[in-house]
Amino acid sequence: MGRTTRRTSRKRSKLAGRAITASAALILGGGGLVAVNVYANAEESPPSDVRGRSQAQAAGAEATTIRCPDVGNELPDVPADARAEVDRELAALDTQITQAYARFAEADTAGERTAVLGPLEERRRPAIDTIQAAIERGGPEPAREGLDKLDRLDGMAPCTLRADDDGPPGGGQDQEPGQEQDQDQDQGPDQGQGQDQGPGQGQAGNGPEAGDFVDITSVRPNVQKPRKQRGASRGTFTTRCGTNRNGKFNPDNVIVAPGVSNGAHHMHDYVGNQETDAFSSDRELAGGRTSCRNQGDKSTYYWPVLRLQNGTDEDDADADGGGRDKNVGEIQTPEQVTLEFVGSPVGKVTAMPRFLRVITGDAKAFTNGDANANASWSCTGFENRQLKDKYPICPEGSEVVRTFAFQSCWDGRNTDSANHRTHVAFADPRSGRCPRGFRAIPQLVQRVVYDVPPGPGFAVDSFPEQLHKPVTDHGDFINVFDERLMRRVAQCINENRRCS
Repeated sequence: MGRTTRRTSRKRSKLAGRAITASAALILGGGGLVAVNVYANAEESPPSDVRGRSQAQAAGAEATTIRCPDVGNELPDVPADARAEVDRELAALDTQITQAYARFAEADTAGERTAVLGPLEERRRPAIDTIQAAIERGGPEPAREGLDKLDRLDGMAPCTLRADDDGPPGGGQDQEPGQEQDQDQDQGPDQGQGQDQGPGQGQAGNGPEAGDFVDITSVRPNVQKPRKQRGASRGTFTTRCGTNRNGKFNPDNVIVAPGVSNGAHHMHDYVGNQETDAFSSDRELAGGRTSCRNQGDKSTYYWPVLRLQNGTDEDDADADGGGRDKNVGEIQTPEQVTLEFVGSPVGKVTAMPRFLRVITGDAKAFTNGDANANASWSCTGFENRQLKDKYPICPEGSEVVRTFAFQSCWDGRNTDSANHRTHVAFADPRSGRCPRGFRAIPQLVQRVVYDVPPGPGFAVDSFPEQLHKPVTDHGDFINVFDERLMRRVAQCINENRRCS
C-alpha cells in the first residue's frame, strides 16, 4: 500500500506566522504587485555599511541559497547492476544539501552562511566517489564520452552561495569559500524592524519573493505551436483520474530516488495509481488500485502540491517533506485535473512501452538554470499567455493553471535512463519533428487548475534550497496502461478521433 499523508488538523503555524510577518509588505494595488520590504529586492537601497562596496561583495551579503552542481544531470550511462547504489548516493547528495541549507538559513551573519560550504563539500566527495566506483565496476569500461563525464564528476563536489537576484545562476552572484564579508550589522532604522532577516521571506522564511509573481494581464500572448502538416495525428485520448480529493500525498519520488523515503524533500499530489511510493516496483504498480475511471489505466501521475501562505498548518508541519523541509501552508486540492494524450503535428504516433518513466521540468531549476524547466503557469481565460519563471496573479474570477506538456519522443529502446531524461526528448518546437533516432509517442498534456485567492499568497513545494520558485515546478509520469488500452490510445490519436 502507498504511504499516505492526510490532512487532519487546522492550527496556526508559528513558523508560517513568522514568514507572513516577514513578507507583510507584499501589497496588491490595481491588480499588480506594488512593493516588498526585502533587502534582496533589487530596487531596495542596501544598508549603509554595504554602500560603496563592490557589487560582488554586496551580492555576497544577499546570498539566499546554496547552489551545488547537479550530479544526476551529468551521469554517463549507468550499468543496471549499479543503478540502485547510484540512486541511493544521488539521494544522499540531495539530503546533504537540505541539511546544509538548514544550517545556512539559521546563520546570523554572511560569514556563518559561507562557513557551511566547506563541510558540505567534504560530505559530497565520498558520495561522488562511490557513484564513480559503482559505475566503473558495474559493467564494461564506458566509451570515451562516458569516461569524460565520469572524470567531470570529480569537480562537482564544491558548492557556492547565490543571491535571489531574479536572474539566471551565475553572473557574479555566486559566493565561494574565502569571499565572505560579514555585512549583517548596523542596518539602520529602516532595516530589520521586526523582520526575519534570514534568507528569503516567504514559506518558513525561504520564499517565494515579490519578484516571483506577475500580473497575468500585463503579459503578452506568447503561445506558439508548430503548424499541423498533412498526415498529422490529430486525435486525443482523455483519461479521468480525479483531483486527489482522497488526499494521497508523500515526499517520495520513485523515479528519481527509488527505495529512499523523502527522496523529494517536498510533498507530491498523486492521482492514478494509489500504491505509488518510493518502494513501488513495476509489479506492485501493475497490481495496484487506481483512481482513474478507466481501470485499464493504472499509471501514476504526480506533481508538487500547491499551498496557500495563510498561516494554516497541515498535519505535515513537523514531518519530512513538509515543515521539516520548509514546506508550510495549507495544501490546495485542485479544482480540476485534465490528463490528455495528443498526437504529433507531422505524423503518426506509436504506443508507449509499459512502465515508461517521464519527468518534465526540473525540480532544481533555480540553481541549475532553466535548460530543463518546462512547466507553465497561467490563468483561466488567459492561457495564450504562459509563464515559466513567474507565478501568475489572476484577476477576480480567474483561476490559476499549471500546465505540463511532457516529452513526446522516445528512443525506441529504454523505459528510463541514468538522468531520467535522455531516453525521451521534445519534438522540435518549430517543425514538430522528433530528433533523429526517436519516434513520436502520445504526448501527455497535464492541466491542473486551482481556485485560490487573487494575489501572491501561494507557492509550490520545493527542495528547501530552491526557495519555492515557480521555475522549479515539474511533473512525473509512469505509464502503467494496460498494453491493449495503450494500443487503443495510439490508434485513436492516429485516426483523428476523440476518445476516453
